[in-house]
Amino acid sequence: MRAFAYQRATSVAEAVATGLASATSFVAGGTTLLDLVKLDVMRPEQVIDVNRLPLARVEILPDGGLRVGALVRNSDLAWHPAVQERYPVLSAALLSGASPQLRNMATTGGNLMQRTRCPYFRDNHSACNKREPGSGCAALEGCNRSHAILGGSDACIATHPSDMCVALAVLDATVELEGPGSRRSVPFAAFHLLPGRTPEREHALEPGELITAVTLPPAPSGARQQYVKLRDRESFEFALASAAVLLTREGDRIGEARVAFGGVATKPWRSAAAEQVLRGAPATLETFRAASAAALREAQPRRHNAFKLSLARQALERALSDAVS
Repeated sequence: MRAFAYQRATSVAEAVATGLASATSFVAGGTTLLDLVKLDVMRPEQVIDVNRLPLARVEILPDGGLRVGALVRNSDLAWHPAVQERYPVLSAALLSGASPQLRNMATTGGNLMQRTRCPYFRDNHSACNKREPGSGCAALEGCNRSHAILGGSDACIATHPSDMCVALAVLDATVELEGPGSRRSVPFAAFHLLPGRTPEREHALEPGELITAVTLPPAPSGARQQYVKLRDRESFEFALASAAVLLTREGDRIGEARVAFGGVATKPWRSAAAEQVLRGAPATLETFRAASAAALREAQPRRHNAFKLSLARQALERALSDAVS
């Protein structure tokens, strides 16, 4: 491991001011950062510990929504009564991820910043545009079983690994950021970036900015929520395909419909195509199959991951069926 300077921030203002320095990383749970530092993939010259900042509260908002501090641990959020009652899709997604020990350490902000599990990204001897811009992408012609079939480019097909973020996508979350002298809110859909020609730029954070909270609006009245995760083994495994859904019913038909995928895309993937098929349609298996077909119509499978087409469709159809049953 390379040597780095360590500093413990005592206020948000101090953290963002110090974070302006180049090659600086924030650390809370450290479940991603320290792993990548040990692998010599991330090479911070300075690490700022933000654990003592007042960002570990879950607050019920006057409109019935929720404000989740960036330092709220995944376990605390998953078991919070308001989350289980109002946002069960978020609780289910959190509890499907990692292990109890990791969930006790991992934070809300850190989960948003979680980096890909692509083996070429984590191997300094392989070509990876995300790790070393301009070096190429070994996954394009290499072993790409775990890689993305949606949102990829000729520069990168690495998947985003988070379960929590898939749920936040269907909940229309907002990310609150604080930078040097300013605060701003970013719609969740705009926070993570597609790789395009710049896969090294993964999110909308500006230099020195710190995630302070995630805000959830009230879920629609009577909304049904579901999360389905398909993976190689039952626990401590990343999704090969996952689906989060939020639906309302209007008699025998679907009213509001939100759909997001995990494990198959380069960012948490909200599917407008599937939602368009679902809204106003009868809540039947035929509709669900049409929605899943629409969601994967633009997919670009590679040599080893074409099976994800079927797997993603199964995940979505199961989530929709469970939601309306």
